Amino acid sequence: MPKCVLVCVTRQKTSEKLIKKGVELTKGEDGSCLNVIHVVNENDKLLYNLSDGDALEFLFEITKDVGAANLVVKRSKDVIKTIVDYAEEINCTHIVLGHSNNPANNFISKLQKKLPNVVFVI
Repeated sequence: MPKCVLVCVTRQKTSEKLIKKGVELTKGEDGSCLNVIHVVNENDKLLYNLSDGDALEFLFEITKDVGAANLVVKRSKDVIKTIVDYAEEINCTHIVLGHSNNPANNFISKLQKKLPNVVFVI
């Protein structure tokens, strides 16, 4: 069965590693799709220490280099809702995200509760 993988990237330049993991999940899977999403608070910069234009260029180059088909950047006050809505829109089967450095942050568990049929790769 084809996979629809959604890679959630953050404001860190380590996002490239997450995108490459998404590529691995779709390799050799006919009909699979790879999507990359970055959701940023409406008032924040897209990436630390970079202008929005530079940040977009950075994310675009990474996705282009690995052959990712779709790059989506959204501004929102509710990051979890935005990711859930987009995952449902594309019929996502897998979500790739990085570990949280804040153990008190239950971001991943909130996503898992809202998307119980999605496989999470962390």
